[in-house]
Amino acid sequence: MADDLRFVVKAVVGEENFIEMTPNKSNNYCCGGGGGFLQSGYPEQRRQYGSLKAKQIMDTGAAYAITPCHNCHAQVHDLSEINGHPWQTVHLWTLICLSLGILGPKEREYLGDDLKDVDVFHPEMEDM
Repeated sequence: MADDLRFVVKAVVGEENFIEMTPNKSNNYCCGGGGGFLQSGYPEQRRQYGSLKAKQIMDTGAAYAITPCHNCHAQVHDLSEINGHPWQTVHLWTLICLSLGILGPKEREYLGDDLKDVDVFHPEMEDM
């Protein structure tokens, strides 16, 4: 499964833009927001647990952290916001929709300035 997701990400963002975390795949770290912990009412504990993931993301130097689910997205985004980390947090589906030219304006909230105005032209949409 991990290799399949990496294939999709590389196809969308370009292999030259893909930065792998270390460790990765089945040896990777949990973000700390899963299993209901995100809504548990213990934000300081959740953030402390997630500090390992935040460091892992920081170590990549990547501008974007692509997250696989809503809990991961909310946790990784929160870790970035609360600590002033520079990465943008995006769902994989956001990048897929952006690459297809079907990402709506309200769905661009988590994109950085480098991608907020990207609009892929589709000739079949010209008459609409």
